[in-house]
Amino acid sequence: QVQLVESGGGLLQAGGSLRLSCTASGSIFARLRLGWPRQAPGKQRELVGSIVADVSTAYGTSAKGRVTISRDKRKNTLYLQMNKFEPEDTGLYICYALEMATMSRSWGQGTQVTVSS
Repeated sequence: QVQLVESGGGLLQAGGSLRLSCTASGSIFARLRLGWPRQAPGKQRELVGSIVADVSTAYGTSAKGRVTISRDKRKNTLYLQMNKFEPEDTGLYICYALEMATMSRSWGQGTQVTVSS
């Protein structure tokens, strides 16, 4: 099974930037579709961005223009670079993986991002 471990979250002021990381193990990295959904109290889970191939990315409308998703195949690591955080961006950012060979799904524990005004 795929194991996902996120890091890089924390407390920051509005306008700040973070780079979140997700390291995957237990699978061939190139065979994974990866994404970053987020959860916040009182809100539905929202997909911030995803990458479905080496160069194919998609971003949620709320974060579009402020987010870049990439992955390092050599390090088996997914990155979420997000700029200009606002308080409404506060939430638990979760790493998600879809194993293309088996269609199994894996979720990390998430990394908390809290944005103050």
